[in-house]
Amino acid sequence: MLAVRSVFVLLVALAVSARGANILGLFSSHSPSHLIIHMSVAKALAEAGHNVTVVSMLKPTVMHKNIHLIVVPVKEEQERVLENQMAKMAGQKNSVISTMNRLMNEMNVMIDAQADLLSDPRFQRIYETKFDLMILGYFINDFQLGVAAKLQVPVIIDWMNAPIPIIDDFTGNPTEISYVPNIATSATQPMGLLKRAENLGKYLFIRYMASVLDKRVTRHYRDNFGEEKELRSLEEMRKNISLAFVNCHLITEGPIRPLVPAIIEIGGIQVKDSADPLPKDIDQFLQQSQEGAILLSLGSNIKSTAVKPELVQVIYKVLSGINRNVIWKWEDLENTPGNATNILYKKWLPQDDILAHPNTKLFITHAGKGGITEAQYHGVPMVALPIFGDQLGNAVQMQNSGYGVALDLQTITEESLTTALKEVLDNDKYSQTISKFSSLYRDRPLTARETVVYWTDYVLRHRGAPHLQSPSVHMSFVELYNIDLYALLISVLAIIVFLARLTLRFVWRKFQGKAKSNPKSSKKQKKH
Repeated sequence: MLAVRSVFVLLVALAVSARGANILGLFSSHSPSHLIIHMSVAKALAEAGHNVTVVSMLKPTVMHKNIHLIVVPVKEEQERVLENQMAKMAGQKNSVISTMNRLMNEMNVMIDAQADLLSDPRFQRIYETKFDLMILGYFINDFQLGVAAKLQVPVIIDWMNAPIPIIDDFTGNPTEISYVPNIATSATQPMGLLKRAENLGKYLFIRYMASVLDKRVTRHYRDNFGEEKELRSLEEMRKNISLAFVNCHLITEGPIRPLVPAIIEIGGIQVKDSADPLPKDIDQFLQQSQEGAILLSLGSNIKSTAVKPELVQVIYKVLSGINRNVIWKWEDLENTPGNATNILYKKWLPQDDILAHPNTKLFITHAGKGGITEAQYHGVPMVALPIFGDQLGNAVQMQNSGYGVALDLQTITEESLTTALKEVLDNDKYSQTISKFSSLYRDRPLTARETVVYWTDYVLRHRGAPHLQSPSVHMSFVELYNIDLYALLISVLAIIVFLARLTLRFVWRKFQGKAKSNPKSSKKQKKH
């Protein structure tokens, strides 16, 4: 049955993409992990026969021979600011709220650089090509919807996590605050009173910060596209997004929540159907790891050298003394934490392929969404050392689900890290639990790649997909929450109550008047 389904999907894809649509991927986030997700989408479409042009600010690690790549790097000064801010975050405890606050202030170059890209001559050349569709890798850059307005093409949003309020807004997806924890709230379902109060408070704060960021986004749209009067406004473009790809699979990952038809889950899009051959030195190292190997990576945004030296030494002492081989992502190979025969340092790692290896028994991770997903897919338990943003929530959810143990990077000790490693390595419950998840995660009607190809072709066939849109996209806040209706009902009820009081008062006065006149008439009768 699976083979028949795969053949059917392949035939549909080949029939639709026989002419190969021209697709623009605008992926300007300055995060390598974000780019991996976006490029995996682009690669799936290129493999399906489409002509894909990608504009990025980084050189991607995921690529395809049929993708035309345009790289417009950030300015050197902007790069220095970003590296300094990442280093600061690596040295302190962070949260989603503090990260967003940093985005609004010290790290606003992440937004400004994406706006600068639009005027670069290398980017301007894309207007010379006739495109059929634009896929926008979202990261506070919806002002780039003006590009789709100029090209007159439908838009698909590509987001690297589960839906957040702005993605809900784009698609009209309901944000259920009472039972869906937001990205800043770590909670199981259903939430108790205090957690619901926390969730509401954080949601309102995120909404406030989003409104502040929206002013910057609107200014960038006006600066880049405001003079072209024939173009749609930013508000109109936001209301004409065909659909959104979201990197999640909520049936298995949670939280369970409603999704409108325009939300398409592609969780695990970056995971290969079959692992690529590993570099020779890594392959030999893993083959020699009969006791099982440990993979350590703190992601692509934070350099390992940015972590406090004393914390690095804690990690090194524990790993160099453990009876396991360790592959450690370390960018400065000239200055490693130490020389141990059981540790292999590599500047860059094919993470997905290493996690797919049967001898990889544990993943020490910063709990980024991409790494968590890959480990879950391959059934590798984890020890999480989150640093900033959604990583803290990812780590808590991972631990609560029974896939590993979460620690605070800023307070780890040799004892706490050793205890965590032994707990996960020696207790089979973690590997068994995550293996069950892996089985559920793979059980879908279509793979993530097949889903991307099908729904992209769907949008192309119909020149957009307005029929998938929730009506709420085109409703005002007042209309969406029935505020006008409630106001009307309350007004009518108030009028009825007011009239009823007037009537009762009138009747009461009449009754009182008669009561007062009755004694007089009875007295007259007595005199007679």
